[in-house]
Amino acid sequence: MIPTAGHSPPPFFKRGPAPLARLLFFVSLSFVMLAADLRFHTLEMLRQAIATIIWPIQRVAYVPVDAGMDLSEYFSTLYSLKTENDQLRRRELATANQLLRQGHLEEENRRLRALLDMRERQPAEGRVAEILYAARDPFTRRVIVDKGSSAGVEPGQPVIDELGVLGQITRTYPLTSEVTLLTDKDQAIPVQVQRSGLRAVLAGAGIGALELRFLAANADIQPGDILVTSGLDGVYLPGLPVARIVNIDRDNSFSFARIDCEPLAGVERHGQVLILGRRLTPPLPDERPLEPVTPARGARNRKAP
Repeated sequence: MIPTAGHSPPPFFKRGPAPLARLLFFVSLSFVMLAADLRFHTLEMLRQAIATIIWPIQRVAYVPVDAGMDLSEYFSTLYSLKTENDQLRRRELATANQLLRQGHLEEENRRLRALLDMRERQPAEGRVAEILYAARDPFTRRVIVDKGSSAGVEPGQPVIDELGVLGQITRTYPLTSEVTLLTDKDQAIPVQVQRSGLRAVLAGAGIGALELRFLAANADIQPGDILVTSGLDGVYLPGLPVARIVNIDRDNSFSFARIDCEPLAGVERHGQVLILGRRLTPPLPDERPLEPVTPARGARNRKAP
């Protein structure tokens, strides 16, 4: 057995200053550093260095927080945009009928103003009518308008729109009338070339097409010429726009040229039209009624020998 006399056993834990002493020391050190920094700003450089060192650590620590906030803002914005789009879509659907109707009314007003302006320019009475539907016969180009004999419409009256001649009234009913379009194969109208004054006959050639007939191959015409009514038939007023020349086939083997035209008026469109009144042909200046010749008084009493 090892003798222990005069020897103390080594301490199991290393002991330092008492806890109270250490507390007083650190508190005093803190007050001293606080006073020195407040008075002389001695710890400013140390504070900036520490802030610079721990800045990346702070940013890394804030990454989950920033990601959560951005994600929450994204979903919130997405929901608000979806709600706003739904409201705008419902509002658009609610006003779609009004918007479509407004566009139709604006176009209709424009056409009516053009028709009324043409009515004022032409020295004839006119009635505004609307095309209801096309005739049932597929081999003819005819339409039905909503004005009939009860409104004073008679067969033979010309029908125009804001661009030019559309056709002619060929049959009337009490409430409706039948209009034969210029493009009908049985329809013809005397015209003249607006540029040169050359007269010709324009006939229908089918759907949306016209043909200028009986013109020589060397006639003074060219593509783009405008054809207007000549007024020789006594039905159409002179100077109404009718068609435009689009193609000329000058074949020397034939006596006449083949001239294709397109109508200026909307013959294939449904809308408002103007039915012009009958053209009143003024009497010629030399057409005067013959006055009865009365014998002189002397001749009445004179007796034959």
